[in-house]
Amino acid sequence: MSSLHKSRIADFQDVLKEPSIALEKLRELSFSGIPCEGGLRCLCWKILLNYLPLERASWTSILAKQRELYAQFLREMIIQPGIAKANMGVSREDVTFEDHPLNPNPDSRWNTYFKDNEVLLQIDKDVRLCPDISFFQRATDYPCLLILDPQNEFETLRKRVEQTTLKSQTVARNRSGVTNMSSPHKNSVPSSLNEYEVLPNGCEAHWEVVERILFIYAKLNPGIAYVQGMNEIVGPLYYTFATDPNSEWKEHAEADTFFCFTNLMAEIRDNFIKSLDDSQCGITYKMEKVYSTLKDKDVELYLKLQEQNIKPQFFAFRWLTLLLSQEFLLPDVIRIWDSLFADDNRFDFLLLVCCAMLMLIREQLLEGDFTVNMRLLQDYPITDVCQILQKAKELQDSK
Repeated sequence: MSSLHKSRIADFQDVLKEPSIALEKLRELSFSGIPCEGGLRCLCWKILLNYLPLERASWTSILAKQRELYAQFLREMIIQPGIAKANMGVSREDVTFEDHPLNPNPDSRWNTYFKDNEVLLQIDKDVRLCPDISFFQRATDYPCLLILDPQNEFETLRKRVEQTTLKSQTVARNRSGVTNMSSPHKNSVPSSLNEYEVLPNGCEAHWEVVERILFIYAKLNPGIAYVQGMNEIVGPLYYTFATDPNSEWKEHAEADTFFCFTNLMAEIRDNFIKSLDDSQCGITYKMEKVYSTLKDKDVELYLKLQEQNIKPQFFAFRWLTLLLSQEFLLPDVIRIWDSLFADDNRFDFLLLVCCAMLMLIREQLLEGDFTVNMRLLQDYPITDVCQILQKAKELQDSK
């Protein structure tokens, strides 16, 4: 470890040990990348995503309260409906019309259950499609005891998926008809690896934890529920917290990820709501902002893309909606997110990162035809994210 890296770690430790965290100082340090040693990144992300307050003295009580709240969500939204499903038919004489699975009332308990199954199947399909990293297929060291308690006889999410036989076309809910939500280089894994192996009873794979987080989020946010792509947002968060070297934090990765994901989604959820696309908070406005920024910074490149009719929807939709999580390998995504989370206007900075990505391949874009340029933008060639972030910072400072 270099002396410079040791010095950076010491700088973070000094800021984080203060009774009241100096947020601006933490943001300034984090923007240049957060060391992973000692769980520093996990802790900084929890502060930057407003999960932990700046006052250290309140951390213990707030964490205990939030983790118990998440346990309550599990009881209400997975365990209790699972018990009801497991008991169905045990005491048939006690089943009322309201309780009956064939009750046509849209507000009935069973209609809700079947609708939830549609959402669950879409989540299950999406969380199994991360074959480029084996972490999610491995067993977690801290399986959820509430769910796996052998004394509990109820239908788990795993059983619900296995027993649900809905037709696939009823669960294919893409964000807005965009067929290329995944980067080509991320889907170049043999199809035999796309199916995750279900672990034995008593064990849980990390992807099952991610599935549960997304299901609880969908239940608590019926207005948006689950939309394809949310799995790409929760993945890096969960990976970061579930690999925390501090076992006391690592044990609670599921609950902590849920609340950090919820806070992050509160800021970006408009990207996932199709009816808001053309509003000032919608994704169309943000994509156009990438091009207007490019026009300001590099008019020659802007005119070339316009001349070839390369619309920002063709590539920037995925870049912006998924916070670049599909354009780079996971460690690089995490490094980009250090800077995004640290910036006071984090999603304005994301627009500058996208603009920087275009400008760094300007020579290839100026020389290429439509087909070549689309391939460049769909499968971005530069892998040095520090170079991209540095260029984005230059654009920010030149405003």
